[in-house]
Amino acid sequence: MNLLKSTLLLSTFIFAQAALAQIEDRKGIVAKNAELVKVQDGFIFTEGPATNRFGDVFFTDQPNNRIHKWNAITNEVTVFKEDAGRSNGLFFMLDGKLVAAADEENQLWLIDKDGSEEVLVSAFRGKKLNGPNDIWLVPKGGMYFTDPLYVRPYWEGTRGKESEQDGEHVYYLSADKSQLFRVTEDLIKPNGIIGTPDGKTLYIADPGAKKTYKYEIRDDGYLINKELFCEMGSDGMTIDDRGNVYLTGDGVTVFNKAGDQIAHITVPAKWTSNVAFGALDRKTLFVTAMDAVYTLQMKSRGVW
Repeated sequence: MNLLKSTLLLSTFIFAQAALAQIEDRKGIVAKNAELVKVQDGFIFTEGPATNRFGDVFFTDQPNNRIHKWNAITNEVTVFKEDAGRSNGLFFMLDGKLVAAADEENQLWLIDKDGSEEVLVSAFRGKKLNGPNDIWLVPKGGMYFTDPLYVRPYWEGTRGKESEQDGEHVYYLSADKSQLFRVTEDLIKPNGIIGTPDGKTLYIADPGAKKTYKYEIRDDGYLINKELFCEMGSDGMTIDDRGNVYLTGDGVTVFNKAGDQIAHITVPAKWTSNVAFGALDRKTLFVTAMDAVYTLQMKSRGVW
């Protein structure tokens, strides 16, 4: 073999290794030879991916005050709603309505299929919330949402300078919407939140403490048996059918049920805000990261 050919083969091998190194996958959760694909850019800051029953993913561009829809079949992105209340996190109800953390007025919205909205939560004990951020709906009904304080440039006056609440907490809204109460009061800045499909376990990320915790969910919505899940916080979160939990921030980092890191997906952005499983088979990982959104084909499957 001549020197030139040897050099070319070596260069090809090094390049292939570098490409493969972008996805560290110890347990085979990513599809073979899968690559992270940029779907679209040109946004300001993408967030809050939520998947409907058809596998389409809705996500927000909070600075532009829009909710977008990614069509799982055509791979096209369209605008679903303008004037979206500066929505951040999203989550679909079984009836197809969309719950949105609309922090323009520190509220929780319910958005119909035609884009019309109603306010689900506007305050707690007569005082404004900090700014609902991420949401998870319990399969049997009810929902949890995190309420950290991130000062927004569009808030006017003294809003955001001082919280009307006595801290940054997590809340539970009952299925009949008649009860709203706190389920945590000891976290620094709760953000990402996701639960298991059996409705028994809830994961809450506290990036303020650089930790993620897991809790047992009681039938009445209260949380018990808090445990440290991993020494890493997260912006948004999701979970797959193997019970692996996906955290965001520096790309996407995946932990198994025991809290051991099993994968890391590098994303070409300064910050990865959130992640969800899309497509009808729930095998497309949909990633929101700064001004763009990405997809990655998986072996593991998201849960409904």
